[in-house]
Amino acid sequence: MTIRDGFLAVFACLLWSTAFVGVKYTLGYMSPLVLAGIRFILAGILLIPLSGGLPALRELWGRHRSTLFLASLLNTVLLYSIFYLSLTIVRGAQAAVLVGSSPLIAAVVAHFVMPNDRMTRRKVISIVLGISGIVLLTLSSKPWDPIGAKEGFGLLLLLCGSISGAFGNIVVARGRADTLHSVALTSQQMLLGGIFLLIMGLFIEGVPTLVLPWFFYAVLFWLALVSAAAFSIWFRLLERVPVSELNLWKFILPLFGAIFSWTLLKSESPDILSIIGMILVASGIIWSQLIGVCGATRALNATGLNGECDVGS
Repeated sequence: MTIRDGFLAVFACLLWSTAFVGVKYTLGYMSPLVLAGIRFILAGILLIPLSGGLPALRELWGRHRSTLFLASLLNTVLLYSIFYLSLTIVRGAQAAVLVGSSPLIAAVVAHFVMPNDRMTRRKVISIVLGISGIVLLTLSSKPWDPIGAKEGFGLLLLLCGSISGAFGNIVVARGRADTLHSVALTSQQMLLGGIFLLIMGLFIEGVPTLVLPWFFYAVLFWLALVSAAAFSIWFRLLERVPVSELNLWKFILPLFGAIFSWTLLKSESPDILSIIGMILVASGIIWSQLIGVCGATRALNATGLNGECDVGS
């Protein structure tokens, strides 16, 4: 991996890391489902120029329609509706750490679903590290009092979202074909899922006011741009960097996601349990990638479908 590729990998992960702060800010002005729908419609549109043109889109909507709909349901609709709803009650730093553990959760799901990706002794060590971090993260919210119990429920929702994303990874891996353009799949998955989220949000949450501060729209566009730009960079890197080597940089997601939240959100500050939990989750990710496990996330990365909730968020 060249210095330039390493810089690009870090830059992509840093872009994804900013999403937690951006989502927390925009949720102060708009309801979660409508907000998620608008963001991913914009992100899907921004990726269309990189989607291989009409032939790739025609191939996707023709031969791979079932993969597109399933991936959209699991990786966009379920994953991000849970993510946005959870961030209304969970601190951004906690969300960053838990979402950053998604590669380890994907490894557990793959053990039960994919016969060629069984659990090993070393893989168990990485998962135990990650789960220990999640437990400490939950304890840091003080689940024994009413406010902490609400935040603990939000963390449980985020965990369910990561499981949904892991199954989405497997759907994409099983439906993968040489003719399936990964950027086209990501673009249309976001666009289709975003439309569904917006319709669902308008039905459940009502029509939002659009008279909002200009900074809200700047952050909203930034969130859409983050998804499109980070995915594009990751796709380019996957063409020349081994997946297992590139995946190692994912430890940056929980680390910087938490740091950005503690720095930029006035209502958040670090505590010892959250910091130890973040270190354990990052250690689990590093260990898993150094020994070459997490086959489910490798299959996912081969298609470029990852991020802040697939981390990352």
